[in-house]
Amino acid sequence: MQVHFRFLEREEIPSIFPLLRKVNDYTSTEILKERIMGMADHADYRCIGVFMEENLIGICGLWHMTRHYSGKSIEPDHIYIESDLQGQGIGKKLFDFLEAYAIENDYQCLELNTYTGNTKSHKFYYNLGFKILGFHFVKKFNSGRLRL
Repeated sequence: MQVHFRFLEREEIPSIFPLLRKVNDYTSTEILKERIMGMADHADYRCIGVFMEENLIGICGLWHMTRHYSGKSIEPDHIYIESDLQGQGIGKKLFDFLEAYAIENDYQCLELNTYTGNTKSHKFYYNLGFKILGFHFVKKFNSGRLRL
């Protein structure tokens, strides 16, 4: 199974919506599109497409930042591989790609968030060498749903 990864151009971002809905099925399509296009306009955000031949089979947002506790870092976000292809090493290849990108561009670390109930991802990240540093807290100010 041959997969490849590439950064998507802003005009390609709408192609991720079907996969993004699988990550976030609780936000309206209109708001989700507005948010992701706003993210695409942010200088510190990029989106990686995971392709098998020319078919988009996965996505990974990527935030570039500098934090006082970790230095220059990248943070993968809204990571998804099509469910029928999970468990076949594609996620591992994606993180190998991210790590190589980070090292090549002088980043000191990768950091990420994952939902507390997503224990399958926890095992995956532990196996990749990630450690839990802290908790991510959220306080909503409107009636929008949030997976907690």
